[in-house]
Amino acid sequence: MIQRRPLLLAATAAAASLMFSAAHAQGGPTIKIGEVNSYKAQPAFLEPYKKGMELAVEEINAAGGVNGKKLELITRDDNASPGDAVRAAEELVSREKIDVLAGAFLSNTGLALTDFAKQKKFFYLAGEPLTDKIIWGSGNKYTFRLRPGTYMQAAMLVPEAAKLKKKRWAIVYPNYEYGQSAVAAFKELLKAAQPDVEFVAEQAPPLGKLDAGSVAQAIADAKPDAIFNVLFGADLTKFVREGTTRGIFQGKEVVSVLTGEPEYLDPLKDDTPNGWIVTGYPWYGIQTPEHKAFFLAYHGKYKDYPRLGSVVGYTMIKSIAAGVKKAKSTEADKLVAAFEGLQMDSPFGKFTYRAEDHQSTMGAFVGRTKNEGGKGVMVDYKYLDGAKFLPSNDKVKALRAPN
Repeated sequence: MIQRRPLLLAATAAAASLMFSAAHAQGGPTIKIGEVNSYKAQPAFLEPYKKGMELAVEEINAAGGVNGKKLELITRDDNASPGDAVRAAEELVSREKIDVLAGAFLSNTGLALTDFAKQKKFFYLAGEPLTDKIIWGSGNKYTFRLRPGTYMQAAMLVPEAAKLKKKRWAIVYPNYEYGQSAVAAFKELLKAAQPDVEFVAEQAPPLGKLDAGSVAQAIADAKPDAIFNVLFGADLTKFVREGTTRGIFQGKEVVSVLTGEPEYLDPLKDDTPNGWIVTGYPWYGIQTPEHKAFFLAYHGKYKDYPRLGSVVGYTMIKSIAAGVKKAKSTEADKLVAAFEGLQMDSPFGKFTYRAEDHQSTMGAFVGRTKNEGGKGVMVDYKYLDGAKFLPSNDKVKALRAPN
């Protein structure tokens, strides 16, 4: 009896573990989406993003849910910290018993959740983080990404940059994963398009700690012909104002990632520069039926216009619902199989989650900034299909780590 007791306890524990696994696989009365993000640190993007998510949940549940179950959204703030992001994910999985993990805005927190998904074999949809390590260098079986990353956005901007035929470029970017990734892609692609290009100045202030005066002066001292900017948020506003005061943009072309997004363009107001080549979201001019429907639904619920975050949050939740419906399950491996090649409708039109690297082909708008009566807008813009701005399958295989 003494010898059999440990065996009996072990058997009981194993049975309990199997029962827990089976219960989790079968799921509860709702499909729980656990979402982790930097809400306090990046409110300009993430407040509209959360509204977009909530609109999508409301629409899906009003239509009967997914596979007979309603969606439930549970959010956590990561304090812009990779460690806190992982701790939040662990709490969502162990305590809240979520079915799907989603979110992240900053690239470093997104990479932390990417690794978490790999280690735990848990499905994760990265909505916003732009570093391409998420899908290539650190890519794994369980991680997918919605937004076009730094390579795709650089590839969309480089043809316009090359047309300028400017030789001497200055670069300014936030010194963390997203900024480094964006600059590396831009340099590689512009050098390929214009071999004689020179990068004469590089300013990389810490995120959120820009000394705009010294950065602007360093760029002015280098006497560039053109500037590539990767700053966003409050850093962008400070840089534009200080740069305008010092005249560093006069007679120079500026190519800028994200600046056409309302989250970052709207706060510039009277300081909006004219003629910058940017990626962004001209919500006021998109006349497609799918965007009109989204705009009316969003405006009807919030009495406000959507930002790009609104589109990302909305489309991310719609993607999860479509993946679960296709998989007929929330089991991670079945979701992975469902997402590979999953075709989606969105406010920007149709796109696909690629099987080869789990990157979506959702595109972006490229145009120029204009100060229109003290308000920043995008003009001369066009939508570029993301599928046309991804590297070849052979290159992706070389970039992507075994998973």
